[in-house]
Amino acid sequence: QVQLVESGGGLVQAGGSLRLSCAASGRTFSSYAAGWFRQAPGKEREFLAAVKWSGTSTYYADSVKGRFTISRDNAANTVYLQMNSLKPEDTAVYYCAARYGTWETRATQYHYWGQGTQVTVSS
Repeated sequence: QVQLVESGGGLVQAGGSLRLSCAASGRTFSSYAAGWFRQAPGKEREFLAAVKWSGTSTYYADSVKGRFTISRDNAANTVYLQMNSLKPEDTAVYYCAARYGTWETRATQYHYWGQGTQVTVSS
């Protein structure tokens, strides 16, 4: 089992930045790929970014490429999502997820999820 806890969400003005953190505990987190997703009210959960277990490979959705950066610190069992140039349409609950093996863009392929953290971007 892997337990994930997100933090770092909040209210920010358009154009601002936030850094989300996802702290993992349980099994050896460094063996798991990690991803960030978000879900706005009335919408499906959306893939944002993923990182390989080693941190050497990342992948981004087009909607956030160039604005968001995913990274991980396996020594600290933490995955980060740096979000810059935030827009009102980025408002959502943000979730981190983990899966054993390679990263995936499909939410159904992730085995472990955090409880989510709210990000609200005002115009």
